[in-house]
Amino acid sequence: QVQLVESGGGLVQAGGSLKLSCAASGRTFSNYAMGWFRQAPGKERDFVAAINWRGSSTAYTDSVKGRFTTSRDNAKNTLYLQMNSLKPEDTAVYYCARAKYSAPPRTSERDYDYWGQGTQVTVSS
Repeated sequence: QVQLVESGGGLVQAGGSLKLSCAASGRTFSNYAMGWFRQAPGKERDFVAAINWRGSSTAYTDSVKGRFTTSRDNAKNTLYLQMNSLKPEDTAVYYCARAKYSAPPRTSERDYDYWGQGTQVTVSS
């Protein structure tokens, strides 16, 4: 069984930065692409960023390009999301997820089979 645990969320002012981490259990972390999604209050969960199995290819939703960076450390079984220049509209619960495949980075929820419990990110104006 795969377990994903996010951390690093919190309250930050607009323009600030946060770095989310996602710790994965199991020995197969490095075999799969990983992704980040977010869900704002009253809205559906949306794709944010994704990375292939070895970290050589990434994908981002347009609204975070140039501000967010996802990376991974396969030796530590950990996925990261560095978020800079945060805006109030980035406020959401952020989820990490493990894809069903190794590559390429996946943008659809249908391509993910394991999810973390989420971490709250709140950006004040």
